[in-house]
Formats: sequence, structure tokens, C-alpha cells
Amino acid sequence: MSLKALYIDDDEDIGTIAVMCLKLDGTFDARHASSGAEGIDIAVDWNPDVILLDVMMPVMDGPATRQKLKDNPATADIPVIFVTAKTQRSDLENLSGLGALGTIAKPFEPITFADDVTQLLARDG
Repeated sequence: MSLKALYIDDDEDIGTIAVMCLKLDGTFDARHASSGAEGIDIAVDWNPDVILLDVMMPVMDGPATRQKLKDNPATADIPVIFVTAKTQRSDLENLSGLGALGTIAKPFEPITFADDVTQLLARDG
């Protein structure tokens, strides 16, 4: 049985690559949303097992999207992993305070991306 992963990122190319990497691994059924609002709508309807969330997006950034997911009873318990190029210690500390499972640095390694997600999920369970 595959896990459902939702990748939220305003960059269409990165979203396409992320979904392809997750699907090729065979562990995940994956979808991409190109904005926080679209991601929330998909999460409510699809109920993914994990949400991968870009931090720097226009209109509603990753932290704001994370808060809206936490505030919605339909999505509050879905684990979130941030994906970001902002990987300085202070950035990571700020993100860890938002209740995510962890952070994957951008640019992520396509060959190990699905494994990286799986390892973070295993730490949670």
C-alpha cells in the first residue's frame, strides 16, 4: 500500500520533479499543489498521509499554510515536512517551532528524496 504525499510548492518544475521522485520510489502516491490555498483544498479532499511544504511562497507562505492546516480539524493531524533553501540554524529553529516533523533542504537530492521523507515519517511513528 502506498502512502499519499502532497507536495506544496509554487515552483511548478520543482513540484513536478518532487512528485516524480516520490512516485518512482513506489512508496508514495503523490500530488502537487502550486499554492498554500490549493494545497489546503487538496489536503481536505484527499487526506494525504504527509504534506511536504515549501517555506517561501507568495501570498501564503509555508508557515502561514502550516498554521491554516493546524487550525482545520480535517487537516490538523496530517504530518508536515518543510522543504526549504533557508537552512541556517536560526531558520531551522524557527521552523521546528511550528510543529513540523522536520525539514528537507532545497535543492533536495532526487535519488534520496522519497527515502528522506520516509525516514522523517518513521521518526514520527
